Amino acid sequence: MILSVGSGGSIGTAGLAAVASLVCYGAAAVVSDARQALSRATLLCGWVLHAAALLLLGLDGEGLRLGFALVLSLTAWLVLAVHGVESRLLPLPAVQRVLALIGAAAVMLAWAFPGEWRTVPVSPWAPLHYVLGVASYGMFGAAVLHAALLDTAERQMRTRNVAAAGPLGLPLLRLERLTFGFVQAGFAVLSSAVLLGVLTAPRWRWDHKTVLSLLGWLVFALLLAGRWRLGWRGRRATRWVYAGALLLLLAYAGSRFVFEFVLRRPPG
Repeated sequence: MILSVGSGGSIGTAGLAAVASLVCYGAAAVVSDARQALSRATLLCGWVLHAAALLLLGLDGEGLRLGFALVLSLTAWLVLAVHGVESRLLPLPAVQRVLALIGAAAVMLAWAFPGEWRTVPVSPWAPLHYVLGVASYGMFGAAVLHAALLDTAERQMRTRNVAAAGPLGLPLLRLERLTFGFVQAGFAVLSSAVLLGVLTAPRWRWDHKTVLSLLGWLVFALLLAGRWRLGWRGRRATRWVYAGALLLLLAYAGSRFVFEFVLRRPPG
């Protein structure tokens, strides 16, 4: 992987898109539940402007900028995309407000810390590898969101002796199916990214990124096996979701943060 230092690029224009996205996300977070159409419209506006800011920050003529903040912001954007599709069938106003705040924080984080180093792909398959990796982040991010909802619902059932429904009336079994549906999708995409990396990398290196990525893959593989063979569910299962997602977060975004802000040198 070749890395280079780029100039300011389109950061000024991206800043305008980021601020406009922040305003829309903020509006979506404060609009009352009674005005759901307006809330969805402002959230969609923020999401589109968020995408514009990411494109302006991440793409330029010198290579692909993939700093830790951009990857986190893109992950949040993908989770919002999943929610946008899901909310057409399962409206969750409280979750929408939380995601609007997360989107606002993510877009401003990417604008403030876009990353200095650019990645110049050394293989024609490298862009696909990046896309698959970030897509798996999005799927596992959605799984973490639904796992948190599942834990909240089970905690409410224990403390309040309520019916078997989630914090917003969503049945527990449906929450559980959604959680593991995203885990399965993320695992399939992550497996494809890992396999592609193994087959197309110019040379194999056992660095921190590789080790943590494979550990994350292994955690999700064990989770799916445990659910299939041993019937894991509830908090036992969600702990594995959180652990696997944390390992993947450290594998790329965490390591990029260390290189960019602690070591002040290009990753890898």
